[in-house]
Amino acid sequence: MNSIDKAGTYQLGGRSVRRLGYGAMQLAGPGVFGPPRDRSAALAVLREAVELGVNHIDTSDFYGPHITNGLIREALHPYAGDLTIVTKIGGRRDAEGAWLPAFSKEELRQAVHDNLRNLGLDVLDVVNLRAMFDVHGPAEGSLEEPLSVLDELRRQGLIRHIGLSNVTLRQVEEARRMLPIACVQNMYNLVHRNDDALIDALARDGIPYVPFFPLGGFSPLQSDALSSVARDLDATPMAVAIAWLLRRSPNILLIPGTSSVTHLRENLAAAELVLPDEAMASLERIGTA
Repeated sequence: MNSIDKAGTYQLGGRSVRRLGYGAMQLAGPGVFGPPRDRSAALAVLREAVELGVNHIDTSDFYGPHITNGLIREALHPYAGDLTIVTKIGGRRDAEGAWLPAFSKEELRQAVHDNLRNLGLDVLDVVNLRAMFDVHGPAEGSLEEPLSVLDELRRQGLIRHIGLSNVTLRQVEEARRMLPIACVQNMYNLVHRNDDALIDALARDGIPYVPFFPLGGFSPLQSDALSSVARDLDATPMAVAIAWLLRRSPNILLIPGTSSVTHLRENLAAAELVLPDEAMASLERIGTA
């Protein structure tokens, strides 16, 4: 039994995955652009993650671009039968590394084929459509046209399941009227809790919610308060933040990213971290500060 089994499992794209997964974004170079500083270290992190029981990896071909998917293929192909790789499309990078929308039919189709080629797959397990009406966070705008493109690719057998990323509640509702949604991936953590109602609604329908940036958006005072709780528990702040998210709702799947094997092990150790009631109370105060 792997230690991350203690975090439990949940259904994602028709498969049971461990609730602690791995996000590959940080394997690219600075600013998620260009190659990693240490290619061998990046490959080692991926292999160690799978060795420790991770069977849910989050990636995108616009990380790098084309960097993380190539690393995943080099490190892990041929893939274990229980490994679910989730990618995302809807954005692209320019020559300076800026994040730009890529929502046309041609761009979406090309992105799917790029992901297939660079991952070495015939079909993608889950493809998240990342809304890019605002690069920095969810913003309203219809997803009907790009979702129709993805649904066509799904019927062609290139995609098994479709998810959403960087979306509003209204966009989730629009998408669910069109087709089954495999997951929703947004920024959410102890202090950034705009999606509380969405998480609960998805949980009622058995749809996973995949938060990113477990420590994103913390003020210095909030970070200090989290660090204080972590010291009391002899854990890292990241592990405490992950443990809180695991306890928040059973449909939450975590994809903490790192380019360090040491940090990877620390993050996955959160599966064994029990948050006592007094720690939970302190954490909740941080979230409302």
